[in-house]
Amino acid sequence: MNNSTMSKNKKIATGWFIVIACMLVQAIPNGIVANTQALYMYPVMEAKGFTLSQFSLIFTIGMIVPAIIGPFIGSLYGKLNTKIFYLVGGILLSGGFMTFSIAEQLWQFYAIAAVAQIGSSIVSGIGIPMLLNSWFDENTKGKAMGMAFAGGSIGNIFLQQLVTRTISSSGYAHSYFVFGLVGLVAIIPIALFMVRMPKNENEIVRGKVQEKEEKINSIDISYTLKEAQKNKYFWIMGMGLLFVGIYVSAYSIQYAAYFQGELKLSTSMIATTGSLFAISSLLGTVVGGILFDKLGVIKALLIGAIAVVGSGYALLMTESIPLFAHVHSILKGVATFIYLMGPAYMVGSFFGNKEYGQILGLVNLNFAIGFCGGSALFGVFAENFGYKFTWIGILVCVVMAFTLLTIAAKGMTNVNKQRLEKMKNENLTKVA
Repeated sequence: MNNSTMSKNKKIATGWFIVIACMLVQAIPNGIVANTQALYMYPVMEAKGFTLSQFSLIFTIGMIVPAIIGPFIGSLYGKLNTKIFYLVGGILLSGGFMTFSIAEQLWQFYAIAAVAQIGSSIVSGIGIPMLLNSWFDENTKGKAMGMAFAGGSIGNIFLQQLVTRTISSSGYAHSYFVFGLVGLVAIIPIALFMVRMPKNENEIVRGKVQEKEEKINSIDISYTLKEAQKNKYFWIMGMGLLFVGIYVSAYSIQYAAYFQGELKLSTSMIATTGSLFAISSLLGTVVGGILFDKLGVIKALLIGAIAVVGSGYALLMTESIPLFAHVHSILKGVATFIYLMGPAYMVGSFFGNKEYGQILGLVNLNFAIGFCGGSALFGVFAENFGYKFTWIGILVCVVMAFTLLTIAAKGMTNVNKQRLEKMKNENLTKVA
């Protein structure tokens, strides 16, 4: 084996080691906070006397704060030590979740949620895409993101059952503390011993197609944040992600309170739907990354749209046929790749790496506004107009989301082709 082959194998091994680190982050510390909070809603509301709309604001406040500072977080990854920054984020994430156990007043739940979600943004929302976009090229990052975000689904298979049973046996406060502590124990060694940025471009994992293309074409069409903001398709994509945030907030958060409080489904059935979601989202996340790499953004969006619409219809049918709750969970699990890796993948594909963190942070702000606003508005609409009317409204948001994202994807593809040709001609003119 020659030196170049050994060097290539080493950088591939290092790159996939980073993927394993990201999988662990998604499975344990971030998975606990992101995937189990909905299970605490009904017990906390019942114990503290909060209304659905009041407690739903925990998700609004908990996301809007980190979303606003998202571009700032993205810029810090290029300035601070990655390991230390990641460790700080992990402590905010898991330490914050532990603190829910001693919260008494509604404002305390709001404040803790904001702190925990800032930590989530540092280690997951911005952190994982930053790491993977730095370690993998255009032809391999979809697969890498799919595997990394699949960690959340793997962890969720066990978390849904464990958290549900812990709340039932020991109460929500004990459960908050225990699982927050588990997350904290996990994130410290991951941050200190597994996470880092590539030392140079030679460590980046590249696909065979990319290696051939780089020999022919080395033109970088990446955008700065200011350039991206001048592009109308950037804002259309943002609007699409705002509607994605609305439907995700409903399908990922409100379902538990609806199943338990409105439809009176059993605890075991709710736990089973959660586990089915975790299993199907594992499949959806892994396959979704491959779909982005092999089929491209537009076709991947179409597949996701079909799954989400089917999931929404199944949820409406659950009122008369409870088993449709499982169909809802399976289909929405298949489509998780749309919001888990879609924004990160689309930003990298359409706007490049020049100011990736800042652009992704701003894009995530759109999703967060939709998620936060959707969560709060859902509670208000459900209390005043009923769940059925509100779920139909969510389906309308699904259609709007995928229509806008498809328009943005087609538009950016054409714009970047023209941008590449223009830059090629400029280079030829300079040479001449």
